Amino acid sequence: MRLWGKPKFWDHYDVASGPHKSLFNFRRVWLLAVVVMSVVSLLPLIFITVVNYRATKRGFESEIRLRTTRLVSNIRRSVAFFLEERRSAIEFISRLHGREELNNPARLAFILENLKKSFGGFVDLGVVDAQGNQSSYVGPYALQGKNYADQDWFQQVFQKGKYVSEVYLGYRRVPHLVIAVKHPDGNGDFYVLRATLDTERFNHMVTGAESTETGDAFLINHQGELQTPSRTFGTLLKKIPLPVPEYSSHTETFDFVTPDRTPLMIGYAYIQDSPFILLMVKDKNRLMKEWNWTRLELIGFLVFSVTVILLVILGTATYLVEQVYLADQRRVAMLHKVEYANKLASIGRLAAGVAHEINNPLAIINEKAGLIKDLFTYRSEYRADPRLIGLVDAILHSVERCAAITRRLLRFARHMEVSIQTVQLEEVVREVLGFVAKEAEYRSIEVRVEVEGEIPPFETDRGKLQQIFLNIINNAFAAVSDGGRLVITLKREKENTVSVSFADNGRGIPPEDLKRVFEPFFTTRAGQGGTGLGLSITYGLVQELGGTIQVRSTVGQGTCFTVSLPLKYEKRKREIDADTIGG
Repeated sequence: MRLWGKPKFWDHYDVASGPHKSLFNFRRVWLLAVVVMSVVSLLPLIFITVVNYRATKRGFESEIRLRTTRLVSNIRRSVAFFLEERRSAIEFISRLHGREELNNPARLAFILENLKKSFGGFVDLGVVDAQGNQSSYVGPYALQGKNYADQDWFQQVFQKGKYVSEVYLGYRRVPHLVIAVKHPDGNGDFYVLRATLDTERFNHMVTGAESTETGDAFLINHQGELQTPSRTFGTLLKKIPLPVPEYSSHTETFDFVTPDRTPLMIGYAYIQDSPFILLMVKDKNRLMKEWNWTRLELIGFLVFSVTVILLVILGTATYLVEQVYLADQRRVAMLHKVEYANKLASIGRLAAGVAHEINNPLAIINEKAGLIKDLFTYRSEYRADPRLIGLVDAILHSVERCAAITRRLLRFARHMEVSIQTVQLEEVVREVLGFVAKEAEYRSIEVRVEVEGEIPPFETDRGKLQQIFLNIINNAFAAVSDGGRLVITLKREKENTVSVSFADNGRGIPPEDLKRVFEPFFTTRAGQGGTGLGLSITYGLVQELGGTIQVRSTVGQGTCFTVSLPLKYEKRKREIDADTIGG
């Protein structure tokens, strides 16, 4: 089988014409085999790979979402604990100390100092009465006497009793966060203990928690405004270009694609009892970088597997179809051989009948001409005339010539089965040349027989040997032009082998066709009467006689066929293989 190039069966319809056509369209059989085997082999592989691809991708995404959810949950608990701890401290102080005590600036400053040491994160502390006036204040800003009745945080604490504000500017025009607790006094009124928290510490608690992660963590309010700085979306109080997620009591994640087609994975959680929403934004492409390598491995495995499977399928299908093709070619060749043998048998019977019919009148003519010659010899008046004796001798010579021709015809026709006899090689060659002598003379083809050394008689089938030589000589005559040359060389090659070489000076055979000259139906004379069977049958006959046949050729210089035969015939099984035919 040839791994590269066009298979032998690809153009079978060009060579297997006639009454014994191929049983199959080999191209269609090959294509069907390739398609069926490819579908059966590749569909499960592709299906498994796609399932594995999707399952692996889902696994990567699930792991990323799980890590994001875990990190967001940890930050949410830290922020919630931070706020709840300080709110509880403010509430405890409002319960522990009365209004008069909290309105004492020295006492209030002492309390603030203890809060800073114990909890940290406190900036100032103030007491606001029911009318919104700040009656007492301790801190770095001049806020004593400020009225907060129109502030949102005051309205919220008035309604709810305790409140954690958003980050806002307020009177101080500095971003800050307020925790306020409403506490009733003894005369049916109330006051509010208000504390401001350090946003720097608050910010660091959110952004510093993701130091080992690739992402951007920040807080927003329900309007989508930044409550802590963001590396991606800017500074405080700036509105982010992301949707505000729906409320959920649990940590959630969702995907979002930016206008510039960047995929994001966003984890979020609502901070309990606060106006804050914690967001963790991550670039999904960076998160899936490890998955990209795994994806390339999966795709590479699929491509490699598909390539190997297709190569195996193509090779196997080509090999199997080519074997079927060669078997079909052997079948067609055998049918042609049977047809050829039957034709030869019919010709043999016809030749035998014609030869017998011709031999009878020839015998009569020979006898009568001999009698006439005898009568002329005994009669002095005829014996003295040389013209009459010459005419009678010419008749006898022509009769002998006709008899020789009929004898050769009879011998040539009697070779249907191997009939072993001892023959002289030169005699058989010259006998075959007698059949083509007229054509050679008409076309001025020089035919020369050269005998090298002494060639002993040997055992073979005379009729088959004649057919071998006749087929090769006919091919040589077809290859040479008028006035060409054919040299037949006879020699003893080894102790038990003789050879006959037929060298012509014709057009030669191209190298790409040289290895196919013995294949059935191969011919370089398509459309000129060539059937492509002559040399194929010749090869089979040489095999039957236990010999070998080789060919060498040079385009423009000629071709040489060499037939080697054993001196002693040994019957063996004939083997024909289109892949090994030729020398």
